[in-house]
Amino acid sequence: MHRKINRMKYAKNILETIGNTPLVQINKLTAELPCLVLAKYETFNPGNSVKDRMALTMIEDAEADGRLKPGGTIIEGTSGNTGMGLALAAIVKGYKCIFVLSDKQSKEKMDILRAVGAEVVVCPTDVEPTDPRSYYSVSKRLATEVPNSWYVNQYDNPSNTKAHYQSTGPEIWEQTDGKVTHFVVGVGTGGTISGVGKYLKEQNPNIKVWGIDTYGSVFKKYHETGVFDEKEIYPYVTEGIGEDILPENVDFSIIDGFTKVTDKDAAVYTQLLAKQEGMFLGNSAGAAIKGLLQLKEHFTKDDVVVVLFHDHGSRYVGKMFNDDWMKKMGYID
Repeated sequence: MHRKINRMKYAKNILETIGNTPLVQINKLTAELPCLVLAKYETFNPGNSVKDRMALTMIEDAEADGRLKPGGTIIEGTSGNTGMGLALAAIVKGYKCIFVLSDKQSKEKMDILRAVGAEVVVCPTDVEPTDPRSYYSVSKRLATEVPNSWYVNQYDNPSNTKAHYQSTGPEIWEQTDGKVTHFVVGVGTGGTISGVGKYLKEQNPNIKVWGIDTYGSVFKKYHETGVFDEKEIYPYVTEGIGEDILPENVDFSIIDGFTKVTDKDAAVYTQLLAKQEGMFLGNSAGAAIKGLLQLKEHFTKDDVVVVLFHDHGSRYVGKMFNDDWMKKMGYID
């Protein structure tokens, strides 16, 4: 008698589909560059962003050491995507979620978090990080008030960087057969650039790691001068990158340099990625591809440049993909 071998392939739950995202060549928008440009296309994760990776790692590590207990409530300040990753893991694992967002985040992001069962608290953007109304302060306060809760703190939580060191970095190395020469990515919490950058430089110290920053953020000047300049800080439109604080997850020693992209350029290039490459992506992808073009003189014909695209265009339909909004902002005529 022949035993039939079970060859069914399926994930046991949605969390098992996180990672192993494709690498996709960019063709038209990078025509002026001499090198091969490949996008690490993170919207293939089930929560449509790179943040699914670190959300799951942060939760698993907190479970392992007892910070997150059965039936607990996960509390986090998020620009939307980390919240989505945490919410998916919370559903599978049986936790509640409270997410604190600043009011500049798109309505879609807030609606999506409510759609996956999270409670959403909205705070003003235009206040100091130390202000009791800021989304940093409100997150920390809720964590002291809500019983059996765990404050994630993606900015300073080392599991954020670890997730990318363990998964995103090795994937890029394998998918490029070790030929990657540059890694370019928007920097917010710093987990992606620090984790991927550390892994890649351990394989080949000559790999260059570039951060994409935005005007209104402190990263570029701090990296170049060591000065945290509060005069650099002002409100900006671009979502998900740049900071008015220095997160512990930003390892400046791994980053070779930053380039800053304007709000207008980020918005315009977000539309161009959709219309010229068929890549329907979020606002930080527009910033990343424009930043990469600004770095043109750093690339030669033998280079393999990997740019990571964080999240999905569905989060920005009311903003960067809405021509009325774009005209109102003065980004298009």
